[in-house]
Amino acid sequence: MTSNAPAQRFRIDLAYDGRSYEGWGSQVSGNTVQDSLQRALQKICSSITGAQGSGRTDAGVSAVNQVAHFDAPLNWRMKPQEWLKALNANLPPTIRVHGCFRVAPDFHARFSALEKTYRYEIFTGPVLPPLKVRLAWHQPRLSGVPDEKLARAMDLFVGEHDFRSFSANRNDGKDEDRNTVRSVTAAVLSRPDNETLWLRFSGNGFLYKMVRFLVATVVTHGLEKIPQSAIISLLAGETPKKKAPLCAPPDGLILENVRYGVEVDGISRE
Repeated sequence: MTSNAPAQRFRIDLAYDGRSYEGWGSQVSGNTVQDSLQRALQKICSSITGAQGSGRTDAGVSAVNQVAHFDAPLNWRMKPQEWLKALNANLPPTIRVHGCFRVAPDFHARFSALEKTYRYEIFTGPVLPPLKVRLAWHQPRLSGVPDEKLARAMDLFVGEHDFRSFSANRNDGKDEDRNTVRSVTAAVLSRPDNETLWLRFSGNGFLYKMVRFLVATVVTHGLEKIPQSAIISLLAGETPKKKAPLCAPPDGLILENVRYGVEVDGISRE
């Protein structure tokens, strides 16, 4: 579709198992979630040129509620629930659309988003269950670390900070000028069972690999490898260009939710 062609905008909520994909964002290889979604859309309506997601997820990272939008021709008569069924019929089984809504033309999956929540799973038992392979970070040495110690480290990240030291460089020529200030609105530790830790981070946006750096910093603090004072120093930017010592693997990271304002609640299923 050309940018000035009459169109109707749809929001879709989708989940995916990211273990077999090279992330969300389109790549030359075509092996990304966005590429798969765009192929499915064009099978249904060849004039649809693409779908915009709420943000990128790294290779191997999964989602239970990623949000995207696309524009369909105004004269294309499919209803949201028909789009949902048609997309799922053309997507691989590791990607499922679980919600489709007609939205206002100015809705944007990325720029309308107010907050995102990521969940990272850590398994602390002695033996990683096979069904958790590449879905949890195995850290048995954390089994004896008090939850309160980990939670106190997570609390340090709440608020508005410059997270440059807790992100990876993209090496795209823009790293020095990139705005790295973000606001983390919540950092919560919970236990669904005695051998599993969930670390949740909510914020207005996250830098490249930022959540993985935050998780690894909490873990290394729990293992007595980095003191709170060093974390505070990194947050304060006291040593320019210095990075946190470890980035957690993508295993266990899930985009759990994307929150929008109340004005977006006027979406239509018909």
